Amino acid sequence: MKTSRKVVIITGASSGVGAAAALEFATYKTQLVLAARNENALEKVADECRALGAKALVVVTDVTDTKAMINLANKANDHYGHVDVWINNAGVLGAGDFDVTPMETHEQIIRTNLIGYMNGAHAVLPVFKAQGYGTIINNISIGGYLPVPYGAGYTASKFGLRGFSESLKAELKAWPGIHVCDLFPAFLDTPGIYHAANYTGKMLKPAPPVYDPVKVARAMVQLSNQPKSNTYVGGTSLLLKFAHAIAPEATANITGWVMRRYFKVADDVALTDGNTYNTVDFGTGIHGGFNLPMAPKQKRNLIAGAALAGFAATWLLLRK
Repeated sequence: MKTSRKVVIITGASSGVGAAAALEFATYKTQLVLAARNENALEKVADECRALGAKALVVVTDVTDTKAMINLANKANDHYGHVDVWINNAGVLGAGDFDVTPMETHEQIIRTNLIGYMNGAHAVLPVFKAQGYGTIINNISIGGYLPVPYGAGYTASKFGLRGFSESLKAELKAWPGIHVCDLFPAFLDTPGIYHAANYTGKMLKPAPPVYDPVKVARAMVQLSNQPKSNTYVGGTSLLLKFAHAIAPEATANITGWVMRRYFKVADDVALTDGNTYNTVDFGTGIHGGFNLPMAPKQKRNLIAGAALAGFAATWLLLRK
């Protein structure tokens, strides 16, 4: 089916990767259903998609609400007559010592990042099975492989999400027309980190190299046409996956050490719940402004240096 004829549902479409995906699909004049909690931001993205020639239906949705997700799937199916692609993308971040971060925040992060994706699959699979086809795309992030110290709830949600998806893929082998595709991007230049629940008291920034979320959006369009089980966006994501596979404890410990070093020099900020429980009215664009211009040679050197450091640390650990 041509991309222009597809019906694509995107959760978390109000900013970041979700908004980038909406606009990328819109360039093909796709029939879109945009979902998030922030109606004003959603309508803005929808208007931009319509200006590109796409159709865009806005459905305000909280992914943690099972009934709301069923309503999202049904509205899309009723409005367009079918659903081709469901993109699970909505997510929240949280940082802080585990015991300092309120348990309610840990729980809400898991409800959004894990249960929200499960709600999405649970809502759309009856539609896909009735049709005999459909594609679920899960934007998991490399956090599905790499533990994030000072982000225990986030890590729990992402590790759980990867396990859930692997289980679902095996189950759906009985349905050859239904595909589940997992995306594992590295650190992205999105406003998401501005929205994070932050109990560190320090300003949060993504670790370099930081990738353009449009790369993830383009990968989503490609997966909608050529489904693939696992896709890694950015060479750093594969590097981090392999580093953790070879030396999981050392990789996690090095990550924690780097974060503690950063916290010592980072600017002080007030503690915040971010957008964990409610929407925020800032940072509703695609980019966060972290991806400063860098020459290709500098990027290659940075990645090569990180790779050498990782392999050296692994070698020393195994030798010891």
